[in-house]
Amino acid sequence: MFSTLRRDIQAVFQRDPAARSTLEVLLCYPGLHALWGHRVAHWLWRHNFKLLGRLVSHIMRWLTGIEIHPGAKIGPGFFIDHGMGVVIGETTEIGEDVTLYHGVTLGGTSWKKEKRHPTLGNRVVVGAGAKILGNITIGDDCRIGANAVVVKSTPPNSVVVGIPGEVVIRSKPRPAQSIPDLEHGLLPDVIGKTLNALMIHVEELERRLDSQANGQPLPQAVNGGIWRGEDFSI
Repeated sequence: MFSTLRRDIQAVFQRDPAARSTLEVLLCYPGLHALWGHRVAHWLWRHNFKLLGRLVSHIMRWLTGIEIHPGAKIGPGFFIDHGMGVVIGETTEIGEDVTLYHGVTLGGTSWKKEKRHPTLGNRVVVGAGAKILGNITIGDDCRIGANAVVVKSTPPNSVVVGIPGEVVIRSKPRPAQSIPDLEHGLLPDVIGKTLNALMIHVEELERRLDSQANGQPLPQAVNGGIWRGEDFSI
């Protein structure tokens, strides 16, 4: 238990350069307060003190602006940066060393009493305002861009951007122990790349038709402009 608490504190220093001292982290980080409150509420929930667990969760929501259902399963090294407006549903499962930014929702898409919230793998980073909805799985080392809406499972080491979320496979896999990265200004423009590829393809077709109409040999087709995926540090 104490090793988990120490790891929670270490996660703050690893992922927030504004953290200056352990005392500051203990007193001034609502994400850490919400997480520790959840660990208490989850213990109560698992030992069938469900009403008391919900009450602890409700108090922590009032204190921090972060709502975590006591039934959610959260691994060690979890970090919520800023945190206001974060919502984590009952059947959510979160792996190790996961990072959430403010305004993130891990929500459900069903009213049935079943697994209806997402499962996040290890070292996942979810950008500000992103929504991950339904019983889907986000693979290890994935990066979810700010304000993305994710409704489908994603393979490991991928980047997801847009509404609905578009999956981009990184061409340069990250080492498993690398520090999570999230540069919101470096999001890949999937729609722009796709439109550019379509324009290149249409122009090539027009050139081929013009050449055929003039009785000239057909030029070689251009094998470019297709979305290939790059190494995006988001």
